[in-house]
Amino acid sequence: MVAGPAQLAGGAEEHSSAETPIRHLVVIFQENVSFDHYFGTYPKATNPPGEPRFVAAEGTPGVDGLNRHLLTDNPNAANPQRLDRSQQLTCDENHDYTPEQQAFDDGLMDRFVQFTATGTGNDATGAPCVANQVMDYYDGNTVTALWNYAQHFAMSDHSFNTTFGPSTPGALSLISGQTHGVTATATPGSSSLSGEIENGTVIGDPQPLGDDCSTRDQVQLTGTNVGDLLNGEGVTWGWFEGGFAPTTAYAGPGTKAACGATHPVGAAIGGTGQWGFKGDYIPHHEPFQYYAQTANPHHLPPSSTGMIGRTDQANHQYDLTDFWAAVDAGHMPAVSFLKAAGYQDGHAGYSDPQDEQVFLVNALNRLQARPEWRSTAVIISYDDSDGWYDHVASPVVNGSTAPADALDGPGQCGDGPELGPYQDRCGYGPRLPLLVISPWARTNVVDHHVTDQSSILRFIEDNWQLGRIGNHSFDRVAGSLDHLFRFSGPSADELILDPSTGEPVSGEDGSH
Repeated sequence: MVAGPAQLAGGAEEHSSAETPIRHLVVIFQENVSFDHYFGTYPKATNPPGEPRFVAAEGTPGVDGLNRHLLTDNPNAANPQRLDRSQQLTCDENHDYTPEQQAFDDGLMDRFVQFTATGTGNDATGAPCVANQVMDYYDGNTVTALWNYAQHFAMSDHSFNTTFGPSTPGALSLISGQTHGVTATATPGSSSLSGEIENGTVIGDPQPLGDDCSTRDQVQLTGTNVGDLLNGEGVTWGWFEGGFAPTTAYAGPGTKAACGATHPVGAAIGGTGQWGFKGDYIPHHEPFQYYAQTANPHHLPPSSTGMIGRTDQANHQYDLTDFWAAVDAGHMPAVSFLKAAGYQDGHAGYSDPQDEQVFLVNALNRLQARPEWRSTAVIISYDDSDGWYDHVASPVVNGSTAPADALDGPGQCGDGPELGPYQDRCGYGPRLPLLVISPWARTNVVDHHVTDQSSILRFIEDNWQLGRIGNHSFDRVAGSLDHLFRFSGPSADELILDPSTGEPVSGEDGSH
């Protein structure tokens, strides 16, 4: 990393210890999208009448995407098909640790229909789930904002899940590079941790132990996460999640907070409840709650706006509204993780690209209007692939030879653990989108260097000189994000988009 001049820091809070001009990092962590599912045909969109258009600027680079052979003669049981803007409420695919490895089929990438497709049940609209849909993709007429951000700023087409598996392993990898370390569990009612925990490693979606809003299988982890490192250096930070503020407050011993906030599924595409409702707060999407030292189990509010980002009763775990309160007050934390409410997080089955776009665009438009923007970087990343097809086989940087593994055959992912003794951390997993939006981002660039979720962790560690997590964390081998930045000088102008269409607002062409 190249150090940036201190005067480039913006806003009331100066984070002079940063090694680059990035004094404020915002990580927007979305849900369940493979790279091909959103960017497989980038930068070529179909542009049918009546839909938002995307026409690539001259010189826009292509990606390692769905070429003609993969679209018309795919080795899977079905060819990928374009999902139209009218097809936004899809079925949730199978994205468990073992089936995702089976779909990879030793790198042949040809068994998605058999292993990660959901061919039974119905989607939110009541339409039957069709197995072949696991192969399908959106283009720039639906995920229009993301395509515009990719063209104007920087994107990676070789960023991967740190391990295989669903949301919780991805979230844990983001903050610790580590899915091992389960020390306590609880299984309320008739629940079972089978398929959730193997050999002390999280491979499924158990909920955080002790979180008042957890309702089923629960676990706690020991070890270090990035919150510990940030606290150790006095760097302000927080995890901000929609619905974290309780609808019924904790009232003392013997009581629990309740997280009852909901929104209609498909709110941005006309949903008023006919397709059901989704809870805003989803416990297993909140990784810091799994660690006792960074948890806020009773969902207590910050003691004041001025304390957001600092240690008090909230313990750095907040509602999404607290982020904007801090920003508006001139107290934007150095490191902020933003998690959308469930209906806007992009997760198939209960969210959709349009609701996700509304969340992303509103957040980015608001941040770009702030004086801190000149020292800010936003990373848009995802927790897992949802099982959606992607044609790129990830490199195996850490193997595992446990019963849940299946990449190279039953009980086999590579030759075993390379990073340490812990099993059930087979990775890297599926390819995911990753974008950097910042004045310091390279412009109209697609980077091909291999990175993973723990590369974001490594960027934080390096930028604020925190050191490494240790204990065989993936941060030790994570690729650098520096290739997505141009630290010699800011080069990217603001890009204000319409949250509904994803297109530049009237009069905006990406330059000012």
